[in-house]
Amino acid sequence: MKIRDNIRNKEFQINNRRYLGSKERLLTFIDTVVKENTHNIKSVADIFAGTGVVANMFASEGKSIIINDILHSNHVIYKAFFGTQKYDYCKIDKALKKINNLTDYGDHYLEKVYGNRYFSEDNAAKIGSARQWIEDNKKKFNDREKAILITSILYGADKVANTVGHYDAYRKRMDSLQKVTFKMPYINNYQNTRIYMLDANKLVKNINADLVYIDPPYNSRQYVDTYHVLENIADWNEPEVKGIARKSTDRKDRKSQYNLVKAPQAFDDLITHINSKYILVSFNNMAHKGAGRSNSKISHDEIMRSLKKRGKVRVFHQDFNPFTTGKTNIKNHKELLYLVKIK
Repeated sequence: MKIRDNIRNKEFQINNRRYLGSKERLLTFIDTVVKENTHNIKSVADIFAGTGVVANMFASEGKSIIINDILHSNHVIYKAFFGTQKYDYCKIDKALKKINNLTDYGDHYLEKVYGNRYFSEDNAAKIGSARQWIEDNKKKFNDREKAILITSILYGADKVANTVGHYDAYRKRMDSLQKVTFKMPYINNYQNTRIYMLDANKLVKNINADLVYIDPPYNSRQYVDTYHVLENIADWNEPEVKGIARKSTDRKDRKSQYNLVKAPQAFDDLITHINSKYILVSFNNMAHKGAGRSNSKISHDEIMRSLKKRGKVRVFHQDFNPFTTGKTNIKNHKELLYLVKIK
């Protein structure tokens, strides 16, 4: 037992990251609604998976999982936690020891673009060195082993980032001086999983599951912009970055239509083409409570209109304190779950 505890101290869990809209604190609510109001759910598709914690919850209950997100950094993380390819634990452990001791490897790209901004100079040097070493030695690892190593870097970087939990901006004063460490992810070795990185509206036309869980980005905050630093680390193409926020200009292929004014039409098209027994939709009733970019692009009435086309809709709610940048005091906020049993 002590040996396993010591190993766990050197590992990180799938939920150990900061992420806008994470459902980590709502897992019990989601699980209870599904268990008490559905029957014979053996497969679940999480098509806007984000952190992956909802898919992870259902997978831990023995359900077959389809997990999807349009961001490359999330896709890499899913391959680490949900992949079915075999991996060599000892080989990864040896590689982690190697990259944890690298500080002056490669061309120092990450230091130049993010040093003393999103990361301290020392952490930027270590993160960049580690990522370049993996790229230079990728032939030594299979696809999942490489994903596990990059995931370790992504989680390690996020833990020490000089931000409030996203990468739209960094703190003016460097107050995150904790040294970055790359650890082993705690992997459950699920077998019945399929992983995608596709537009959700296209994906649903080619899959089926007993339950399709939907949690799209309802406001104008494009996740590829919000997490551009992690995308850059995952891609490792060393693009030119511009502006105070140091964002690359080559991100259009990962922008979501759900952050735009046409979000209601996109949502209606999505619901129309879902092939499942049940649809479960997460929605927070921001409406016009927060800052402009946080306000929802889809209304409750629009959601209901689309869902009613497929069957009877039941709505469940739970009080919830949403993420804000500290400029807005939001009261009486609720997280909603819409459950549809398909006709």
